[in-house]
Amino acid sequence: MKTFFKLRTTTILASMLLILGVSCNDEFLEVLPTDSLADAQVNTKDGIEGLLIGTYAAVNGVFGNRFEGPNHWVTGSIMGGEANKGTDAGDYGAINPVQRYEVDPTSGDLNNLWRGRFEGVSRANAVLSALANATDVTAEDAARIAGEARLLRGHFYFDLKKHFNNIPVFDETVAAVDVPLVVATTDVWPQIEADFQFAFDNLPGENGAGRVNKWAAGAYMGKAKLFQGQFSEAITWFDDVIANGTTSNGLTYQLLDDYSSIFDAENDQHAESVFDVESANNTGSVQNANAFDDLNYPYNTGEDGPGNCCGFFQPSFELANSFRTSGGLPLLDRSYNADPIENDFGLESSDPFTPDAGPVDPRLDHSVGRRDIPYLGWGPHPGKDWIRSQPYAGPYSPKKFVYREGQDNSFTDGSSWTRGYATMNYNIIRFADVLLMAAEAEVEAGSLTKALDYVNQVRRRAANAEFWVKTEGGADAANYVISEYTSFPDQNFARDAVRFERKLELSGEGHRFFDLVRWGIAAEELNAYLAYESTLLVTKFGGASFTAGKNEYYPIPQVQIDIQGPEILPQNPNY
Repeated sequence: MKTFFKLRTTTILASMLLILGVSCNDEFLEVLPTDSLADAQVNTKDGIEGLLIGTYAAVNGVFGNRFEGPNHWVTGSIMGGEANKGTDAGDYGAINPVQRYEVDPTSGDLNNLWRGRFEGVSRANAVLSALANATDVTAEDAARIAGEARLLRGHFYFDLKKHFNNIPVFDETVAAVDVPLVVATTDVWPQIEADFQFAFDNLPGENGAGRVNKWAAGAYMGKAKLFQGQFSEAITWFDDVIANGTTSNGLTYQLLDDYSSIFDAENDQHAESVFDVESANNTGSVQNANAFDDLNYPYNTGEDGPGNCCGFFQPSFELANSFRTSGGLPLLDRSYNADPIENDFGLESSDPFTPDAGPVDPRLDHSVGRRDIPYLGWGPHPGKDWIRSQPYAGPYSPKKFVYREGQDNSFTDGSSWTRGYATMNYNIIRFADVLLMAAEAEVEAGSLTKALDYVNQVRRRAANAEFWVKTEGGADAANYVISEYTSFPDQNFARDAVRFERKLELSGEGHRFFDLVRWGIAAEELNAYLAYESTLLVTKFGGASFTAGKNEYYPIPQVQIDIQGPEILPQNPNY
């Protein structure tokens, strides 16, 4: 025992001396933060691929709240007049001023959107910084990884630009301590274009399902040119993508025969997907599913419908009316509001009701849930029983991104408080969007004939009667009448037709507000929308208005101005 004690005492003393010796070295004080990795761990291929996966995770918008979602259901669709908040006035009241164009710089939701997108920028920059010090990455892999990171960084900056306009821009060469000193600018496009060009030049066409590829970069570059009004250059990019583009898993871009299959989780990674957000269920975190959409289901469905919560994102009266047709064509003069879609506003589900018998575009019933029309295999929509407050939010339910009957727990994550965590991928850019952007560019700087062809391709797919919504007996659920345009007689007509086609084809997908702003018609269109909608939803929209020169962009979050200072980060006009 004595011998053991002596040996143990000697060992302890030696260890103490060793600790004292090490403690004299400055490196002893350099302790990594919890859950962080040393540079030697990160600057390997596995480490850098891990950082890249983390950058993809930021596309899903998981760093704050639902405003960050990639589908922009609030900032793009609700603000674009396609939908209202839904539910009732007291639920998620922070959206109330947003839908009335009264949001102010103190909005925590907008601050979370800002933080989330810059988190994505930061993660992309971390990938590129690690690549510069990589120890075991081939030149081919380095080019691919850098291409993915730069396309994602360009996406985050594009998103910030279209929301806030005036933003700080920095790349991986700017030290973290210097980022708060970067002066905001509206001249963001050179950085965005440089990122997209690099990605196009360095990414392969086939890059594996769920990853971006060169054709996503090409489509995004065309979109960037379009947003800047550089129509001839946009045409060059779109022509290449339309003629040669493939999905990252090797499918040639094309319109799907069945419009509804775009929004079916069982058909994810399809041939129309150009740049999507991947989702998964039962991974241990519902954030990997579509957490940004967990509120956007019919209200109080029980087991007879999807989600069982919460009644948000209800399509507007104006949107539903927009699907009215005459001779198979849309009413471009907005006269559809004079012949509105018959609905059950003010009726109990037990009250008699006859659905609208007039001619409508078949995409109406793939986009808007309305009474007595089949609802994704759950039976006919029952009307008011699935609506939390008709007087506040109207009679319609969201439909596009709602999962189908039979997909509970197989294409949803039911591990949390609601069944409304679907795993349907959301397409940031899909091929129909590319065709309609190309049509727009052709109208402005190219060929009306080519624009006509692109628009008619989209309408021809919608006219595929085999895939219209059917009753249980196999009959058409409504009076679907849709035709192709025979001609675009002049540029003004063509412009109106293309813009309206985007409204119909892409409704509820988060594009509308940003389209109206870049076209310079946001005040005109949205004040007309408010004037009509307020005749029906008086409490919600009475007195609301869109202010030109202000509401085209969101306010810079005040907390960010407080951090950086108004000289470095000035507020947007009129806030």
